[in-house]
Amino acid sequence: MSVKNAREKIYNVMMGLDGVKVLPHRFGGTAYMLDRREIGHTHGNHLVDIPFPKKIRNEIVEKGEADPHHVFPKSGWISIYLNNEQDLEKAIGLLIKSYNLAIEQKGRDPVQ
Repeated sequence: MSVKNAREKIYNVMMGLDGVKVLPHRFGGTAYMLDRREIGHTHGNHLVDIPFPKKIRNEIVEKGEADPHHVFPKSGWISIYLNNEQDLEKAIGLLIKSYNLAIEQKGRDPVQ
């Protein structure tokens, strides 16, 4: 399944965040970058992958907010399949969380 216009909705949110750039992802899809750090990437309207430190990734998976990465399940990456609008909102929230972690590491104030 997929959510109609999910890719465009994610794009619009991510482009509203300071310093985020868009690049083609090496395995297909659209990658969102802050400097050289990937915030996450989309595969069409049906899948979002996001990197986190392993501890945070484990907390997200344990809460049921996302699945382990669909190809690398033991990595710090998570995958969110977009089956409905709630999944899309969850994915956007987790992309913003990834962005905020990157911003905090740079010593700047995160997005609220």
